[in-house]
Amino acid sequence: MTDDTTEVVRPDLLAPGEVGIVVPHDFVYAQPFTFKSGQTLPGFTLRYETYGTLNGTRDNVVLICHALSGDHHCAGVHSPTDRKPGWWNNLIGPGKAVDTNHFFVVCANVLGGCQGSTGPSSINPATERPYGVSFPFVTILDMVRAQKLLLDHLGVSELHAVIGGSMGGMQALLFGIEYPLFVKRVLAMATTSREGAQAIAFNEVGRQAIMQDPGWNRGDYPRGGGPRVGLAIARMMAHITYVSDASMDRKFGRRKRNTANVEAYSFDVQFEVESYLRHQGQSFINRFDANSYLYITRALDHFDLAQAYGTLEAAFAGVQAETLVVGFTSDWLFPPEQNRAIAHALLRAGKRASYAELSTDLGHDSFLLESEELYRLVRNFLETKSNRVVDFSI
Repeated sequence: MTDDTTEVVRPDLLAPGEVGIVVPHDFVYAQPFTFKSGQTLPGFTLRYETYGTLNGTRDNVVLICHALSGDHHCAGVHSPTDRKPGWWNNLIGPGKAVDTNHFFVVCANVLGGCQGSTGPSSINPATERPYGVSFPFVTILDMVRAQKLLLDHLGVSELHAVIGGSMGGMQALLFGIEYPLFVKRVLAMATTSREGAQAIAFNEVGRQAIMQDPGWNRGDYPRGGGPRVGLAIARMMAHITYVSDASMDRKFGRRKRNTANVEAYSFDVQFEVESYLRHQGQSFINRFDANSYLYITRALDHFDLAQAYGTLEAAFAGVQAETLVVGFTSDWLFPPEQNRAIAHALLRAGKRASYAELSTDLGHDSFLLESEELYRLVRNFLETKSNRVVDFSI
C-alpha cells in the first residue's frame, strides 16, 4: 500500500486528462461501530481510492459518493492493461470538471458493500463464516458516518465539496445535514429526498428474484456461489429503470441477432436488447454480492429525510453548505420534480441552493454519461466562492 494521501502515478502511462494507475487503500476502523438500528460491529473496513494531492491546509477535498451498483473505483485504471477506467473517469482527472490538479478526490465503497468494504460477504470474526443476513441492517446514514470516520483518518479539515448521483446524491445530502460545519458544497444529481412507491416496488421485485432463487439459501451461500440467476435477473430489471425508452430504442430498436440457427418460435435470444440485458446480468454477478444487493436496496427504501427529521425543511435547517441539485428530464426513476423538491425545500429553509435541469433522453444514468453541459455545471460550482449565491439554472 502507498501513503494514504497520494497515489503512485506512472507519468509514461498518463494520457492527457487522466489520473493514470491508481491503487486502492483499506481504512480499518478497529473500534465498535453502532448502526442506526442499534446493532453493532466490532469494527469495519472501507476500501477507497484517492486522486490528486492533499494541500497543506487539508481542505481541498472532494468526496465522491457512489450509487447502488458502484464502488470506490471512480477514476483511473488499476493496471497498464486495464481497459475499463473508473465509473466517473469522464468527470474526474487533470483539467476535467473535478480537476485533480486542484482537488484531492476521495471515493469509498460503502459500508455494506462487496468491493473490499465490510458487508454481508465479509467474515464474521465470531463465527469465522460470512455474516450473510446476520449482518446489521444498513442505512444511508450509516454509510455516511463510516465515510466521515475515513475522512477523519485522512486528516481532512473540511470538504470543499461532496458529489454524488442517485444513492450517491442521498449520501451527499446527508453529509450536508449531519456535518454542516465540515461541508462547504453539496452537489446532488438524479436523486430524491425519499423513494416513491414505484422505486420501492422495483427494488422489491429484484429482492424477490434473489430470495426465491434456491441458491440464496436464506443468505447462507459460499463465495462464488449463491443465487446467481436471481441476482442476474435483479440486475437486468434494475438496469431497465436506469435508461429511457428513447435511449433503448435508439441503441437496439427491434434489431434481431443473427438467428439463422435459432427457431423463431422459441425462447432463445433473438433480439439485440435481450442479448444486452443478459450480458448486463452476467457481468454483474461476477462483481457483486447478492446479500449486499438486498441490504443496499433496503437502505434506499428506508431513506426518507422528511420522516427522519420531521419535515424536509427541518432536515435542511442546519445546512451551511451551498447546494446544487441537478435533475434530468428523462429520469423516470428519480424524476426532475423529486430533485426540484429538494432545492425548493432548501430555499424555503433559507439556504443557498440552486437547481439545474438538463434535457437528455438517456434516463436516470444521465449523470454518468458524457455531457459538456454537466461538466460545465460541475466545474463552475466547484470554482464558485462559497459566500456567493450563483444561479446555475439552465
